[in-house]
Amino acid sequence: MLASAIRHCLPGDLEHFIEQDAAFWPLRTISYGFSDDIDRLVIGAGVPVRVVIPILDRSALVWARLAAEWLALVSHGVPAPLAGLAAARIAIQFASSESIALSGSWRWMIALQGDAPPAPAEIVAVWHTLRHSWANPVPDLAQHDCQTLINLWPLIGTAETIMETGGDVRLLRDPQSNLNGYGCSHRPRPWAITYASSTASSISERGYEAADRIRLRATAEMLISRNRHALSNEANQIRRSIARSLRLPAGSAVVLAASGTDCELLALAIAHLSTADCPLTTILLAPEETGSGVPMAAVGKHFAIDTANGHDVIKEAPIAGFRDDTALVSIPLRDEKAEVRPRLDIQADILEAIESALHRGRKVILHVLDLSKTGLLAPTMSFLRDICGRYAGHIEIIVDACQMRMAPERLQAYLALGAIVQITGSKFLTGPPFAGAALLPPAIAKRLSTGRLPAGLNAYSSRGDWPASAFAAQNLPSGANYGLILRWSAALAELRAFAKVSNRRKALTIARFKATIEGIIQGHRIFILQPSPVLERESEGWDTARTVFSFAVRRKPDSNECLDPSEMRRLYHWLNADCSEAFEDPSERTLAARICHIGQPVSLPNSYGGKTGWLRVSAGARLFSGEPSHHHLRFERRMDRELSDLRIIFDKIILLRNKWSSLSALDPRPSYR
Repeated sequence: MLASAIRHCLPGDLEHFIEQDAAFWPLRTISYGFSDDIDRLVIGAGVPVRVVIPILDRSALVWARLAAEWLALVSHGVPAPLAGLAAARIAIQFASSESIALSGSWRWMIALQGDAPPAPAEIVAVWHTLRHSWANPVPDLAQHDCQTLINLWPLIGTAETIMETGGDVRLLRDPQSNLNGYGCSHRPRPWAITYASSTASSISERGYEAADRIRLRATAEMLISRNRHALSNEANQIRRSIARSLRLPAGSAVVLAASGTDCELLALAIAHLSTADCPLTTILLAPEETGSGVPMAAVGKHFAIDTANGHDVIKEAPIAGFRDDTALVSIPLRDEKAEVRPRLDIQADILEAIESALHRGRKVILHVLDLSKTGLLAPTMSFLRDICGRYAGHIEIIVDACQMRMAPERLQAYLALGAIVQITGSKFLTGPPFAGAALLPPAIAKRLSTGRLPAGLNAYSSRGDWPASAFAAQNLPSGANYGLILRWSAALAELRAFAKVSNRRKALTIARFKATIEGIIQGHRIFILQPSPVLERESEGWDTARTVFSFAVRRKPDSNECLDPSEMRRLYHWLNADCSEAFEDPSERTLAARICHIGQPVSLPNSYGGKTGWLRVSAGARLFSGEPSHHHLRFERRMDRELSDLRIIFDKIILLRNKWSSLSALDPRPSYR
C-alpha cells in the first residue's frame, strides 16, 4: 500500500472531488497518491497502474477514473488489455459528462468516444499507447479481444450513460443542460434542493453507487464470457429483489417495464392471454392525473414516438397484436371546478360503466388509482372486494400504484384480490426515472405458462424482462433492458434504506414536513394550498398521511387569479435554474442561484372557466432515510436542514414572481450545476 504521508501532495480540489464524487467509489478501497518524483498519480497496491498527469490539471480526474475502473475490472478477472480498453472508453465518457476539455495528448483515446465501435486497427493502436500506463508486464491484445470489444460496444459505458437507454427520448441528456427531459440527472446532484418525487428525481450517491456496482459486475462478466448473458442474470436478480423487498406471496411474478406507462401496456397484454375472443372495456380513473400516455397504452396504442427497445413508432397508432376494439371509459375524480367528487358518486359511475360493458358482452379492466399526481386514491378496498365478488370472472383489476406511496401490506392486499399492481422505483422511492414493474398475483402469473403475448410488444419488452418460465414471452426478443436494470438497482437501494427507518420516525418526518408546508403557505398570501381528502385505507400507517402537496401561485397577493399551466411550467423551469443574472442585490442573487427541483405542474380547471397550474412538493423516501450527503448529521439536525431547504423553494418562488418581466426576457434554463 502507498504511504499515507504522500496523500497530502494530491491537489486539494482533486482529492476532494475523488472523495466526494460517487463515480470514484472504487478508490475507497484502493490507495492512491503521487509517486516520489511527484509527476505520476499512482493508484493501487503494488503500484500496478501509473499515469502521468499535469499537476493541477482537471484531466487528472479522467486518469483517476480510468485507473480505478481498470483495476476494478482486473480484480473481477478481466484480462488487463480488455479491462484497460473498456476503462478508457468509460473514462472518456466521464470526461464528457464533466465537461473536461482534454488536451492533444489525449488524442489516442478519441477513437473510443463514439457510439459506433472503432476498427480493430484503431483499437490496437489505442492499446499500444495505453499499455505503458500498466506497470507490470502485460500481454499483447489478441484479435478476438478486439472483436469482443466491438460486439459489446453499446454496453460498455458509465452508469449514467447506460441509464439513459431503454426508455424513450425523455431519458436523453440535453448537452446544454446535462439534464434529461424530467429536469434531473443520472449523476448525483446533491447541491440541488429536491422535492420532486411526485415526478422524478436525480439519482442520489447511494443510488448511483448501487447502480454502478451492478454495471461494473455486469461489464466484467460480459467481457469474460464474451456474450450478453450477464444482463439476463442481473434482470432475474432485480425481479427477485423486488419480490423479496415487497414481501410478495409465493407464486407471484414480477415483470420489469421501462416506465409506469409501459406497465399499462404489459397489463393489457397479459389480459389478452385470457380474453383473446372477448372485447375489452378499460375503465380509467382520472387519466389526466396519471401519465399522459396511459389512455393510449390502455387500449393498445403507441404512446410516444419511440419505444424502450429503440423502435421508432407513430404515436397513437395501434400496436400489432392488440385488439383494436378495446373501449375506453374515463371517470373523473374532480368536478369542473377541480373539487374532489364525493366517493359515492365515483363508485356509482364505476358500477354504471361495468354494468354497461357487461351488458354489451365485454370483459372489464378496472384501473384503481393509488395514488394520483395530486395524491388522490379511488376506489376504496371495501368497494373493490365487493365488485370482485359480484363480477367474478368478468372483471380484472389493475392497480396504478406507480407513485409507490404505500406500505408493502397494501400491495399484498391488492394482490390478494387477484389484481395486477403497477409500481415504479422512480417516484416516491426517488430512483431514476423510467423504472417500472408489474406485480402479478399467483393466479395471473400462471397465465404466462401458455399462449403468446401480442407481437407488437416486442418493441417495448424483451424476454429478460419476464420470468424465465414465462412461455408466453418466448416470442419477444432475447436479452434484457440494461438501463432499466441499473435504474432499478438505484431504486432498490433507496427502498432498502427507507425500510430501515422506524415507523415512529416516519410519522414524525411526515408531521414535520406537513407542518412546515402549511406554515409557509399560511404565512404568504401569494400561495394557495390545494385541499386533499383523507386517504381511506383500512388500517393506520405512514401511508395514510398526505405526502404530496400541490399549490398554486396568485398573480398578485390580493388576487384570486392564479398562474395558468404554461406560466407555472416557466416557473418550474426557473426554479431548476440559476436565475441570479436577473438580480443585483447580493442576497437576492444568492437565493436566485439556488437550484430547486420540484414536481411538474398539473393542469386543473378553475372556477373562472380556465385552467390553473399546480406545482407540487413531495416527501420522497430520501426525506425519511436521509440524503447520503447528509449522513454525518443526526436526525433532528438533518430534518432542520431539509426543512430549511423546503422554505428556500418558496422564498425563491416569491423572488421570481416579483421579477417576472425581467426573467421572461432572460428565460434562464435548467442546468446540472
